[in-house]
Amino acid sequence: MVQSSKKYKNLCLKLYNDIFLKCPVKKKRVLFESFLGRNVSGNPKYVYNYFVEQGLDKKYELIWILNNTEDEVIGRAKKVKRKTLKYYYYMATAGYWVFNARQADEIIKRPEVSYLQTWHGTPYKTLGNDMFNASMPGVKDVNDYKEKFYRNSRRWDYLIAQNNYSAEIFKRAFSFDKVMLPYGYPANDILYKGNNEKYINELKDKFNLPKDKKVVMYAPTWREDNFYRKGHYKMTMELELDKMMKALGDEYILILRMHYLIANTINVSDYAGFVYDLSQGCDIQELYLVSDVMITDYSSTMFDYANLRRPMVFFAYDLDKYTNDLRGAYFSLPEVAPGPVVKTTEAVIESLEDISKVKEEYREKEEAFYNKFCHLDDGYAAKRVYETVFK
Repeated sequence: MVQSSKKYKNLCLKLYNDIFLKCPVKKKRVLFESFLGRNVSGNPKYVYNYFVEQGLDKKYELIWILNNTEDEVIGRAKKVKRKTLKYYYYMATAGYWVFNARQADEIIKRPEVSYLQTWHGTPYKTLGNDMFNASMPGVKDVNDYKEKFYRNSRRWDYLIAQNNYSAEIFKRAFSFDKVMLPYGYPANDILYKGNNEKYINELKDKFNLPKDKKVVMYAPTWREDNFYRKGHYKMTMELELDKMMKALGDEYILILRMHYLIANTINVSDYAGFVYDLSQGCDIQELYLVSDVMITDYSSTMFDYANLRRPMVFFAYDLDKYTNDLRGAYFSLPEVAPGPVVKTTEAVIESLEDISKVKEEYREKEEAFYNKFCHLDDGYAAKRVYETVFK
């Protein structure tokens, strides 16, 4: 029977509900999933890595849920393809879930299961109950979206926050009243433990990046009103790569890292040797480490990258639309950002041409930003999470 067929899915759900949910829960069985099986990344990856580093993969049965089971996983974990019969069996019988995104309504959390929701970023854009608009495909209106979000978050037992700012927003936006873990993000542990020349050079070799030029990464977020269908969004490249290459190509290379929800690829064949599209199959934490500067917009990457205290440029070409019409924001980006907020490629180039001057101009804002959003990140978040949830 074809795994993608409706008949196969119906069979899986029948066995899940009639048999698997009646099987005993295995308290030493831990499921990990990142972005609904798209890859091995984010906070679940770094909680899992802590298990492996401490030899706990010999004590626990660790399982990664993936869309592609060819994805590389260190340690002794089993790999299970999402939405298959094995997937439903393990979802029904694991004692722990470690996920960073919401789950489908068809999945039932049993009382014996401990659900660690790691989430995937400090919020700039409004979330859950705080949203005034929802333009995503498959969502009837903002109240429908909020209701679905509310039902989903009832399952969570633990929720990780990168900072106290996030913890307060999450409680309200997710109506979360269980165990908040304001511990910093496990995914950011590597930004402290791996921020050294030897490891960064190893990463540049891994990604085939030159070592004689500075690296700037462009990591924008997605626009929920620009989509193909539910879960598959379009990216319109507003940053003019030809101008970037002409002005900066002697000194810089440019890494593109599109949001995981972006379905289309950007053709960079005309910019060989300058533009490197590392949107697929690369850990963004490792890309932070190799980047001397980051260009972003409203993405939560700003809060992670700030741990490195390196300069940022905010290419917010649609700032008014994004904050006033599309999604809403928790603070004024021009007032808080630890770098220039600009709307044109020319302004991005101008900032990069004298980035040391930019860093000095924004030194006080950078310090305030770090103190507010990175005060809990210190390289030991995964350890704190393990000792609270699993011990």
